[in-house]
Amino acid sequence: MPSQALLTVVLLFGGRSSEHTISCATAGGVLSAIDRSKYRVIPVGITREGAFTLQDDDADLFRLNPDAMPLVSDNGTRVSWPDSALSRELTYRDAAGESHSLGDVDVVFPILHGPYGEDGTVQGLLELVGLPYVGNGVLASALGMDKHYTKSVLEAAGVQVAPWVTVTPHQWSTERELWHGRAVSLGLPLFVKPARAGSSVGVTKVASLDDLDAALDVAFAEDSKALIESAVVGREVECGVLSGRGGAPTRVSVAGEIIVTGREFYDFEAKYLDDSAAQLVCPADLHEGELTEMQRVAARAFDAIGGSGLARVDFFFTGTDFIVNELNTMPGFTPISMYPKCWEASGMTYPELIDELITLGLEAIR
Repeated sequence: MPSQALLTVVLLFGGRSSEHTISCATAGGVLSAIDRSKYRVIPVGITREGAFTLQDDDADLFRLNPDAMPLVSDNGTRVSWPDSALSRELTYRDAAGESHSLGDVDVVFPILHGPYGEDGTVQGLLELVGLPYVGNGVLASALGMDKHYTKSVLEAAGVQVAPWVTVTPHQWSTERELWHGRAVSLGLPLFVKPARAGSSVGVTKVASLDDLDAALDVAFAEDSKALIESAVVGREVECGVLSGRGGAPTRVSVAGEIIVTGREFYDFEAKYLDDSAAQLVCPADLHEGELTEMQRVAARAFDAIGGSGLARVDFFFTGTDFIVNELNTMPGFTPISMYPKCWEASGMTYPELIDELITLGLEAIR
């Protein structure tokens, strides 16, 4: 019998955000694990300047390396999306200016983190040209990217979140006394975060109100609004979420736990650069009833934003309550990241997880 035709998957990574290198590392993981007997992969890397380039299908080029983080280099190629929803043909121009066809695309796998990729912008582009894609749609991506609106929606859905206020540079400079008072009412310590960034970029733990201005400067360097948030004392636990197939209920993995040692919190360096700064434990030590409750809240949070495909839900567990810290619509997806680790502990290997996400992307109705 003839072999089944391969599905063509565009792996889209890099991007303009401060999480460019993490997206590239995720690409390295996916390239090394995707089932080549089922998929033909077209690696499309977005440079820091926003150029869509055709990259080599070589996982080693994009492996996570704390000493030399991977990047999308501008090799002079330019990838063009279909010019209408009537075509699925991808084309590119080589460095010499010659145009070539890459054939028809079955599905796009955007593994972009942060603004200009995880926030609904790329998802909107793909919908405009009629290409199926993996992961959350425009609305859920935009909600999940903006911590203020995520909290607002979750709170309305009855999901507990840490108390917070959101402030802009103009508000802070013109109504400083008002906003300072609101920050004081949250108590100490505080966390100051950009509203729309990930991987703990721009996040500062504030133990003294004297440090609030400097923390806001760091956050405003990443975004035009910042959250000032009460610190919650509790275990840092998280779980992976997958859509159910064919309209079936949302699926939730077992829990993982982050145990931070020698740092104030689980910051960017602890996540990606210093493997001694934190221990990722999966499965986490939770009683059956605690795990069931965590999974219930995670599914409720995912459904509240209209999630599709995948997410990671991060909690503080106080011993009695699961308080959602963040809902990440494109979680870290390297082989050592918590999201695939939680699904592996739930019985789904990394290659199987990639396969499941592509299947969900192909069946998604936007």
